[in-house]
Amino acid sequence: MFLDVFVQLLPILLLILGGHLVNKIHRIEVNTLVKLVADFFMPLLIFHSLYYSDLQGTLVLGIAGATTLIVVLNTLFSYLYTRVAHIDPRGFMPGTIFMNSGFLGIPLMKLWGGAMAMNLIVMFDQIQTIYIFTLGIFIITGGISTKSLKTMMLSPILWAILLGFFVKLFQIPVWQPLLDTCEFGGNAGPPLATFALGVSLASTKLHFNRHILFAILLRVVGGFLFGYVGTLLFNITGLARTVVIVASSLPAAVFTSVLPLRYGVDSEYAGSIVILSTIAGIFTIPLAFMIAT
Repeated sequence: MFLDVFVQLLPILLLILGGHLVNKIHRIEVNTLVKLVADFFMPLLIFHSLYYSDLQGTLVLGIAGATTLIVVLNTLFSYLYTRVAHIDPRGFMPGTIFMNSGFLGIPLMKLWGGAMAMNLIVMFDQIQTIYIFTLGIFIITGGISTKSLKTMMLSPILWAILLGFFVKLFQIPVWQPLLDTCEFGGNAGPPLATFALGVSLASTKLHFNRHILFAILLRVVGGFLFGYVGTLLFNITGLARTVVIVASSLPAAVFTSVLPLRYGVDSEYAGSIVILSTIAGIFTIPLAFMIAT
């Protein structure tokens, strides 16, 4: 089973490698690429997925509850560590809290479990995205401020989530050519996001110490355990159970190394956490699938 999952993961790894190599040759601006993926292609995918989603209300609430629990527990443990270790939480905490359920998780689940598994992790990622652009920004900027609130309100992903939930909830018909455009553009989101991950890894300086080791363990092992607890508490079973548990143990989100740069915060911890947890993902992701299933 480890080999089967690794084979399914291979296209993603090759695209990540492609982003790494292309960035070495052409020096792609990672912030621009990430904004392009996050502000245009991913919102199209999210809206289209929500509009055609056939998930039951109880399952949506269960995934939302489990995702919230995972974020809360990761936040609590990472914050306690920063207090004990006397390190700046702004560059350390986001990488331990937020997993790469979008750039890596969506194409991974699409390859592993098809459209249903992808829809499930899109829902998981949408809930987490709300926390990234609220809680995450508040942590990085040092609290609630006009700047952080403005950044949150101008996020296209958040608006795509809200609009998708709205039209789904009230069964509002959408012009078919517009839906076709969302599908056409949204299909480019996962591969471009995976490529962007490779570009971001190639342009990040690597550091390693005991703080980063703890962060990776909390992100992968702690996330797996918190995801397991979440599926028990919210009675999530079957395919959704595997998706939630594996998603909760994915490597650190790319945004956790990009957002600090936007606000002038030292991203030494975040960048290294993203790189090392992603490399470790070659082994930890198949292992998570094996244990979760």
